Amino acid sequence: FSGCTGLTSISIPSSVTCISKFAFYECANLSNISLSNDVTSIGDCAFYGCTSLMSITLPDSVTSIGEFAFGVCTGLTNIAIPNNVTSIGAKAFAGCNSLKSIMIPDSVTSIGEKTFGGCASLTNSILPNNVASINNEMFLDCNSLSSIKIPDCVTSIKWCAFKNCTSLSSIMIPDSVTSIGAEAFAGCNSLTNISIPDSVTSIGKKSFSGCANLKI
Repeated sequence: FSGCTGLTSISIPSSVTCISKFAFYECANLSNISLSNDVTSIGDCAFYGCTSLMSITLPDSVTSIGEFAFGVCTGLTNIAIPNNVTSIGAKAFAGCNSLKSIMIPDSVTSIGEKTFGGCASLTNSILPNNVASINNEMFLDCNSLSSIKIPDCVTSIKWCAFKNCTSLSSIMIPDSVTSIGAEAFAGCNSLTNISIPDSVTSIGKKSFSGCANLKI
């Protein structure tokens, strides 16, 4: 159905177990989709550019969400990640600039790069307790993000992870973290308070560049 701009609604039958790559790529007017409880995976770019899609219910059967799966779904305001999902691909929600909040269940052990990059309306996010790192550019340019809790399982905050999160005023880094990547918090000009634990052995270049109000 890639590029079917006239498609507005569709119901996926129970015989379908996978929404494959580019299945509904740039179906710009698709506003309603019903997925059966037999779907286990959402492929790369499956709903990329579905700009009229405001919400979607993913069934509990889903275990993986591919790269750019919902990229540039600019109308998407709400999505619930099912408790059986174990992996979320790179840029899965990048450019979803209407997405306001998201809770990622503890079943998720892998989150790709720039997953929420450019989600300008995202105000808060709950991360799972089973990820080892805050990946590269994960929250890049999320300029409405005001609060986030980093789980105790995280050992590294990678480059540009929170770059240009201009509404982020404070953040607590757990004792599990050993490294903070280059430009991890660069451009966070509202950041006034951050505590770096003794466990941190490496801080990259320009990690706090442009944080004019920061007091460590």
